[in-house]
Amino acid sequence: MADIGIGIIGGGYMGKAHSVAMASVGAVFNTKLRPKLEMIAASTLENAKKYGNEFGFKKATGNWLELVNDSSVEAVIIASPQNTHYEIAKAALSLGKPVLCEKPLADTIENARRMVADAENANIVNMIGFNYIRTPATQFVRKLVSNGELGDITWFRGTHEEDFLADPQHPFNWRCNGISNGNLGDLAPHPINAALALLGPIEKVMADIETVHVSRPGGSVNNDDHAQIMCRFENGVMGHIYTSRTATGRKMGYGYEIHGTKGSIRFDQEDQNAIWLYLAEGPESQRGFRKILTGPEHPDFKAFCLGPGHGTGYQDSIIIEAKDFLEAIEKGTTMWPTFKDGLAVAEVVEAVLKSAQAGSWVEVNKV
Repeated sequence: MADIGIGIIGGGYMGKAHSVAMASVGAVFNTKLRPKLEMIAASTLENAKKYGNEFGFKKATGNWLELVNDSSVEAVIIASPQNTHYEIAKAALSLGKPVLCEKPLADTIENARRMVADAENANIVNMIGFNYIRTPATQFVRKLVSNGELGDITWFRGTHEEDFLADPQHPFNWRCNGISNGNLGDLAPHPINAALALLGPIEKVMADIETVHVSRPGGSVNNDDHAQIMCRFENGVMGHIYTSRTATGRKMGYGYEIHGTKGSIRFDQEDQNAIWLYLAEGPESQRGFRKILTGPEHPDFKAFCLGPGHGTGYQDSIIIEAKDFLEAIEKGTTMWPTFKDGLAVAEVVEAVLKSAQAGSWVEVNKV
């Protein structure tokens, strides 16, 4: 085993999740590389010291560049606002340091493309943080689809519905300002990533977006609250994606449904340790969706628990992500999903915005 110094930029929601993951991944997966929490950066030194004490980092800084340049930091995790991603990644990659960046990849499509170019030119391990696609249930679904268990795929439906801005009296905050902080920047990337991972590239989209609550106490909202997206995949499959931050009652409504000529699958993240599988076989009178509970026979589950049906949680998907990042570094080979996969999501989002403005189908630009 060898140690690797980890630096994390950001100590909020995702900064804490990555810190906890790096602190526990070695014990869970017996990784060859064992993370050391070397330094955490935040917008102020005071906040950084607070996070450092809470999460167990040796050092803290209010300047992300100090973290990137620190010789004890050998890999960087970016969990800061989207408009900081490009500059941080550029600096880390130029020093030959592997980077795990939270989604969305960047605040603009131009910066996302620059990040991909920088990573490929540097030939350094890079990864984008899509954790929901890593649950044991969804990893299992990916295998079922790729192995042809559902036959020829005919339909995909993806969702990500939450209600943290459903109340029109909820005060204006940072989520209400800027396209990259809206529903399309925050929630939509997850089901788009699922669509790409499960069915492949999207050829074109027809979309409509809306700001449900234009005015909130403290300011005017200038980004979207929800979006509906019709899509056509390059393999000819038809699909639909709906995402919302004003879906009253939905707390973690990430999910998908896939139809095929031999079967169908339903998945809901609020019940993340189960999938509903229908197979068109046997007597009609005995057919129906059956619930499959995840267990040690499903990808990455056994490391957490030996009991089927006991379940994994949100934090466990981040630990799986940490394991993949460390394995990529140890092997010196970039693993899915990379910055390029993050760019693929960003290109779909860009097409969605153009479609909503034009009121017509728009092809996804993969330049």
